[in-house]
Amino acid sequence: MATIEVQNANVFQGKHLVLTDVSFKIDTGEFVYLIGQTGSGKSSLLKTLYGDLPLEQGTATVAGHTLNGLRSKDIPALRRDIGIVFQDFQLLSDRSVEANLDFVLRATGWKDKDKRSARIVEVLTLVGMQNKKHKSTFEISGGEQQRVAIARALLNAPKVILADEPTGNLDPRTSEEIMSLLLSLTDQNTAVLMATHDYQMIHKYANRTLKVSGGKVEDSVVSNL
Repeated sequence: MATIEVQNANVFQGKHLVLTDVSFKIDTGEFVYLIGQTGSGKSSLLKTLYGDLPLEQGTATVAGHTLNGLRSKDIPALRRDIGIVFQDFQLLSDRSVEANLDFVLRATGWKDKDKRSARIVEVLTLVGMQNKKHKSTFEISGGEQQRVAIARALLNAPKVILADEPTGNLDPRTSEEIMSLLLSLTDQNTAVLMATHDYQMIHKYANRTLKVSGGKVEDSVVSNL
């Protein structure tokens, strides 16, 4: 079953056409790399998938949400069903690890404090950060911050994780740890689409690849769309 399905989509950044005739699908629990040079359109594609850029031409569904015609009031529901992981973590530096995660849960409708606390412990345990929940985010390492960012992405049990260069700011050893963590998410039937420049990692952990080049997206697997 497809968690992401894109057909004949044109991706725009403002009025500028970035990618043309994009078609691919990603199944439940599948791990896929998104590769291409800086400025090729990887981030624009990811932004379209999580509703930051409108899909004006073509069709796409992500985690059961139709993207064409998506209204701004529908975006929070889409974001609850996907997890987004960025290169620069985007954590709130003036709060603890626990407070960062609690902020997201409250913003996505979790009213019960005990349930929020239990869920926070659950996701921090998944990423090996349960003992750091009271630390301020500025007190922990870059790799630990990225683990917290992944925990944040998992809070609402998403069907898909969209990761934009999640190891880009990390040393090789920490990158491998984050990579193993992201790969393990597929065991829970979470699909992962990961944009990366790290070709060593791609060779070490071989998976299907979408390559962005010359305004097109090339699939390493023949699509059956």
